[in-house]
Amino acid sequence: MCRSLGECLLHRRASCAEFADSVGPYRRTRAMILDTLANARRYHALHHRFPEAFRFLSETDLPSLAQGRHDIAGDALFAIVSRANGRTRAEAPLECHRRYIDIQFIIAGTDEMGWKPARDCLHPRGEYSQEKDILFFDDAADSWVKTPAGGFCIFFPEDAHAPLVGTAPIHKLVVKVAV
Repeated sequence: MCRSLGECLLHRRASCAEFADSVGPYRRTRAMILDTLANARRYHALHHRFPEAFRFLSETDLPSLAQGRHDIAGDALFAIVSRANGRTRAEAPLECHRRYIDIQFIIAGTDEMGWKPARDCLHPRGEYSQEKDILFFDDAADSWVKTPAGGFCIFFPEDAHAPLVGTAPIHKLVVKVAV
Protein backbone atom coordinates (compact mmCIF):
# COMPACT_ATOMS: atom_id res chain seq x y z
CA MET A 1 0.00 0.00 0.00
CA CYS A 2 1.22 3.49 -0.80
CA ARG A 3 1.73 5.87 2.12
CA SER A 4 0.61 9.01 0.27
CA LEU A 5 -1.12 10.20 -2.89
CA GLY A 6 2.26 11.44 -4.13
CA GLU A 7 3.69 7.95 -3.74
CA CYS A 8 0.67 6.44 -5.55
CA LEU A 9 1.10 8.91 -8.39
CA LEU A 10 4.86 8.36 -8.49
CA HIS A 11 4.28 4.62 -8.87
CA ARG A 12 1.25 5.24 -11.14
CA ARG A 13 -1.01 3.54 -8.63
CA ALA A 14 -3.60 6.29 -8.12
CA SER A 15 -6.18 3.52 -8.11
CA CYS A 16 -4.70 2.28 -4.85
CA ALA A 17 -8.03 1.60 -3.12
CA GLU A 18 -6.39 1.09 0.27
CA PHE A 19 -4.94 4.60 0.14
CA ALA A 20 -8.20 6.18 -0.99
CA ASP A 21 -10.11 4.38 1.77
CA SER A 22 -7.56 5.37 4.41
CA VAL A 23 -7.65 9.09 3.71
CA GLY A 24 -11.36 9.61 3.12
CA PRO A 25 -12.64 13.02 2.00
CA TYR A 26 -11.76 14.84 5.25
CA ARG A 27 -8.56 13.16 6.43
CA ARG A 28 -6.35 14.12 3.53
CA THR A 29 -3.35 16.41 3.90
CA ARG A 30 -2.73 17.20 0.26
CA ALA A 31 -3.81 20.38 -1.52
CA MET A 32 -6.00 20.97 -4.55
CA ILE A 33 -5.19 19.18 -7.80
CA LEU A 34 -4.32 20.68 -11.20
CA ASP A 35 -4.11 18.37 -14.23
CA THR A 36 -5.55 17.51 -17.66
CA LEU A 37 -8.06 14.87 -18.75
CA ALA A 38 -5.24 12.75 -20.17
CA ASN A 39 -4.32 11.94 -16.55
CA ALA A 40 -7.84 11.75 -15.09
CA ARG A 41 -7.63 8.01 -14.32
CA ARG A 42 -5.04 8.84 -11.67
CA TYR A 43 -7.80 10.39 -9.56
CA HIS A 44 -10.55 7.79 -9.92
CA ALA A 45 -9.84 6.23 -6.53
CA LEU A 46 -10.20 9.51 -4.64
CA HIS A 47 -14.02 9.36 -4.80
CA HIS A 48 -16.40 6.67 -6.04
CA ARG A 49 -18.11 9.18 -8.39
CA PHE A 50 -14.89 10.49 -9.99
CA PRO A 51 -14.84 7.87 -12.78
CA GLU A 52 -18.36 8.92 -13.83
CA ALA A 53 -17.45 12.62 -13.57
CA PHE A 54 -14.35 12.23 -15.73
CA ARG A 55 -16.24 10.04 -18.22
CA PHE A 56 -18.76 12.90 -18.60
CA LEU A 57 -15.93 15.39 -19.18
CA SER A 58 -14.25 13.11 -21.71
CA GLU A 59 -17.29 11.95 -23.68
CA THR A 60 -19.43 15.10 -23.80
CA ASP A 61 -19.21 17.85 -26.42
CA LEU A 62 -18.54 20.46 -23.72
CA PRO A 63 -18.37 23.57 -25.97
CA SER A 64 -21.92 22.88 -27.20
CA LEU A 65 -23.50 22.62 -23.74
CA ALA A 66 -25.87 25.42 -22.79
CA GLN A 67 -25.09 27.50 -19.75
CA GLY A 68 -26.63 26.26 -16.51
CA ARG A 69 -27.05 22.96 -14.71
CA HIS A 70 -26.73 19.56 -16.40
CA ASP A 71 -27.66 16.50 -14.33
CA ILE A 72 -25.36 13.51 -14.50
CA ALA A 73 -26.64 11.59 -11.45
CA GLY A 74 -29.11 14.00 -9.87
CA ASP A 75 -27.91 15.94 -6.85
CA ALA A 76 -25.08 13.45 -6.31
CA LEU A 77 -23.28 14.49 -9.50
CA PHE A 78 -24.06 17.38 -11.82
CA ALA A 79 -22.33 19.99 -13.93
CA ILE A 80 -22.72 23.75 -14.16
CA VAL A 81 -21.62 25.49 -17.36
CA SER A 82 -20.79 29.18 -17.26
CA ARG A 83 -19.28 31.89 -19.41
CA ALA A 84 -17.93 34.96 -17.65
CA ASN A 85 -15.49 37.77 -18.17
CA GLY A 86 -12.33 37.32 -16.17
CA ARG A 87 -11.94 39.48 -13.09
CA THR A 88 -8.98 40.66 -11.04
CA ARG A 89 -7.60 38.81 -8.06
CA ALA A 90 -8.95 41.56 -5.81
CA GLU A 91 -12.45 41.06 -7.23
CA ALA A 92 -12.43 37.27 -6.66
CA PRO A 93 -13.25 36.26 -3.09
CA LEU A 94 -12.20 32.90 -1.75
CA GLU A 95 -15.07 30.44 -1.42
CA CYS A 96 -15.52 26.93 -0.10
CA HIS A 97 -18.22 24.27 -0.08
CA ARG A 98 -19.19 21.71 2.54
CA ARG A 99 -21.36 19.27 0.60
CA TYR A 100 -19.58 19.14 -2.77
CA ILE A 101 -16.18 18.64 -4.34
CA ASP A 102 -15.59 20.89 -7.37
CA ILE A 103 -13.91 19.64 -10.53
CA GLN A 104 -13.44 22.92 -12.40
CA PHE A 105 -12.74 22.22 -16.07
CA ILE A 106 -11.75 25.05 -18.41
CA ILE A 107 -13.41 24.80 -21.84
CA ALA A 108 -11.97 28.03 -23.29
CA GLY A 109 -9.77 30.79 -21.93
CA THR A 110 -7.50 30.66 -18.91
CA ASP A 111 -8.76 30.74 -15.32
CA GLU A 112 -6.18 31.82 -12.75
CA MET A 113 -7.59 30.31 -9.57
CA GLY A 114 -6.55 31.23 -6.06
CA TRP A 115 -6.19 28.64 -3.30
CA LYS A 116 -5.86 28.58 0.49
CA PRO A 117 -6.67 25.90 3.06
CA ALA A 118 -10.18 26.69 4.32
CA ARG A 119 -9.02 26.07 7.90
CA ASP A 120 -6.64 29.05 7.50
CA CYS A 121 -9.40 31.43 6.35
CA LEU A 122 -10.18 33.68 9.30
CA HIS A 123 -12.46 36.33 7.77
CA PRO A 124 -15.78 34.89 6.57
CA ARG A 125 -17.91 37.21 4.46
CA GLY A 126 -21.34 36.56 5.95
CA GLU A 127 -22.74 33.18 6.87
CA TYR A 128 -22.50 29.82 5.14
CA SER A 129 -25.43 29.38 2.72
CA GLN A 130 -26.72 25.85 3.12
CA GLU A 131 -29.05 26.35 0.13
CA LYS A 132 -26.18 27.30 -2.19
CA ASP A 133 -23.48 25.32 -0.32
CA ILE A 134 -21.08 28.23 -0.25
CA LEU A 135 -19.16 30.39 2.19
CA PHE A 136 -17.12 33.38 1.00
CA PHE A 137 -14.04 34.79 2.72
CA ASP A 138 -12.25 38.14 2.69
CA ASP A 139 -8.88 36.41 3.18
CA ALA A 140 -6.19 36.53 0.49
CA ALA A 141 -5.29 33.38 -1.44
CA ASP A 142 -1.97 31.73 -0.53
CA SER A 143 -1.23 30.78 -4.13
CA TRP A 144 -2.53 31.22 -7.67
CA VAL A 145 -2.53 28.72 -10.52
CA LYS A 146 -3.25 29.47 -14.18
CA THR A 147 -5.51 26.76 -15.53
CA PRO A 148 -5.61 26.73 -19.35
CA ALA A 149 -8.31 25.35 -21.63
CA GLY A 150 -8.34 21.57 -21.30
CA GLY A 151 -7.10 21.69 -17.71
CA PHE A 152 -8.98 21.11 -14.50
CA CYS A 153 -8.61 21.81 -10.80
CA ILE A 154 -10.15 19.68 -8.08
CA PHE A 155 -11.15 21.52 -4.92
CA PHE A 156 -12.23 19.49 -1.90
CA PRO A 157 -14.35 20.98 0.93
CA GLU A 158 -11.19 21.91 2.82
CA ASP A 159 -9.88 23.92 -0.16
CA ALA A 160 -10.93 27.56 -0.33
CA HIS A 161 -10.65 28.78 -3.92
CA ALA A 162 -11.08 31.98 -5.92
CA PRO A 163 -12.16 31.20 -9.50
CA LEU A 164 -12.79 33.25 -12.63
CA VAL A 165 -9.65 35.39 -12.56
CA GLY A 166 -8.30 36.44 -15.93
CA THR A 167 -8.04 39.19 -18.52
CA ALA A 168 -10.35 37.58 -21.10
CA PRO A 169 -13.64 35.65 -21.16
CA ILE A 170 -13.64 32.25 -19.43
CA HIS A 171 -15.85 29.34 -20.52
CA LYS A 172 -15.87 26.61 -17.91
CA LEU A 173 -17.75 23.67 -16.52
CA VAL A 174 -17.81 22.80 -12.83
CA VAL A 175 -18.67 19.22 -11.95
CA LYS A 176 -20.20 19.11 -8.47
CA VAL A 177 -19.52 15.79 -6.70
CA ALA A 178 -21.42 15.15 -3.46
CA VAL A 179 -19.10 14.11 -0.63
